[in-house]
Amino acid sequence: MNIKKHIPNLITLLNLFSGCIALIYAVNMNFEMAFFFVSLGIFLDFFDGFFARLFKVSSPLGLQLDSLADMVTSGLVPGAVMFLMLNNYTLAPDNWIAYLGFIITLGSCYRLANFNIDTRQTDSFIGLPTPANTLLILSLPLVLQHTNQDIIRTLLENQWFLLAITVFSAFILNAEIPLFSLKIKEFNFAKNKLQIIFLASAVALLVAFQFLGIPLVIILYVLLSVLNNREVRKKSIEKRV
Repeated sequence: MNIKKHIPNLITLLNLFSGCIALIYAVNMNFEMAFFFVSLGIFLDFFDGFFARLFKVSSPLGLQLDSLADMVTSGLVPGAVMFLMLNNYTLAPDNWIAYLGFIITLGSCYRLANFNIDTRQTDSFIGLPTPANTLLILSLPLVLQHTNQDIIRTLLENQWFLLAITVFSAFILNAEIPLFSLKIKEFNFAKNKLQIIFLASAVALLVAFQFLGIPLVIILYVLLSVLNNREVRKKSIEKRV
């Protein structure tokens, strides 16, 4: 029996287990523990692929299992968290509008299914990866709990602002926007300048703003990618001329 071939799938299942625990904590309004277990699931999600490549045991089963686990950790959980936030602050009768928070789950499901068949996303991403989107959504109740800024509190307690984030989340997950890879394949500043600048900026934002730094880091990632895409297109046009 080849034990090695089962290790990546076991790690994937632990990702799924972490997502299940995060969901229970979220339902019980313990958003800090929900964020911790989602982060643990995302950490495990990175290493299942790492060990699959290390042991050379990548398989179609592992690919499908990975997406199914992500569907809970990075699909159902953020949708549930947005539902709970909307349920607290919506003004609609019977809180029916809160169910629209699961648009995030639908957008995540579509992205994960599309990712499995999109051969363009091997070294970089097109659209925001579900783990990044999940960290963005799960940071919102933590920002609300820890902020002293009235304007931030007012925004995050506004149902229309939360709905706007929900729609934007589903859009950016599936938008045809190439996002640069965070992988640093060799220690060369010139070739990895964008990644290094982003990572340094991300650390600075997290230290300076703590939980608020998480959505700021995600926004910075998207903006830098858009600017980088424009620069790449500009250079490509200049070469043709």
